[in-house]
Amino acid sequence: EEKISNQEKAQIVTELRHKFKIVHLLKIANLSRSSYYHAVNHDYNKDDNDLVNEIREIRKNFKDYGYRRVTLELRNRGFHVNHKKVLRIMNENKILCDAYDKKVRKYNSYKGNCGKKAPNRLNRRFNTDRPFQKIVTDVTELRWGNETTSERAYLTTYMDLFFWEILTWNLSLHPTVEFILEPLRELIKIRPDLPYRMTIHSDQGFQYQNDEFIHLLKENKIFQSMSRKATCLDNACMESFFNQLKVGTTRNNHYQTLNQLQTSTKDYLFYYNNYRIKEKLEGLSPVKYRQQTFQLVA
Repeated sequence: EEKISNQEKAQIVTELRHKFKIVHLLKIANLSRSSYYHAVNHDYNKDDNDLVNEIREIRKNFKDYGYRRVTLELRNRGFHVNHKKVLRIMNENKILCDAYDKKVRKYNSYKGNCGKKAPNRLNRRFNTDRPFQKIVTDVTELRWGNETTSERAYLTTYMDLFFWEILTWNLSLHPTVEFILEPLRELIKIRPDLPYRMTIHSDQGFQYQNDEFIHLLKENKIFQSMSRKATCLDNACMESFFNQLKVGTTRNNHYQTLNQLQTSTKDYLFYYNNYRIKEKLEGLSPVKYRQQTFQLVA
């Protein structure tokens, strides 16, 4: 039988200590308190070199991964390691992702009362146990070249809060009503027959107060929900996603042309859906989580 080292025992105890009392865990692991803290606080050994190299490889391939997501990816690759150790290693090796700290101007589509406002049906209840029940949407601004007023594009996305997958999207030079209606029509086409109604949540942007948008929702028996004025946390999921997308695109790259920006945005959306793992999706990407869920149902 292979003997487990104190270091490995300490890692397991650390991962479980938020669920169980450490006294009981140490007793089961046959590990003294002093041995546990020595193992937790010891300097790198030779085995840690493999871990450091793996972390470097993950950061190279996933430029938008913070230490928690790196920890999740390490576990998917067979490394049993605590997120605090990963944070320490990334700090010491100066490979932390700092792009999230950069402040950028946020696009605001609010133009006052220019149509009909909907109540905040979602009310920050972002969790759901079924697909196509809660959809969130928004518009963000992406820049290229010298970032002048003529070098700005607009991206809109529709995200399912069950799979956290971007279902449809559109990129355009003009954030018109038709700009957001096009991916909405695509969303309605791919929506399966369901015994419950879909709710689409947005901010109070002029596009979402428009009669055409409201009529299309009513025509397809879709509930409309809106954030309160100047309350971005009411649509925190989309705010967070756009932040992640910009870390993976415009904040780490400078695009000289619109074509470069379009290609990069398309590539990131594919990467996000198919490869970017999430802790709330059991360490899977949105597409893999959807596929696994449907396999279990079948």
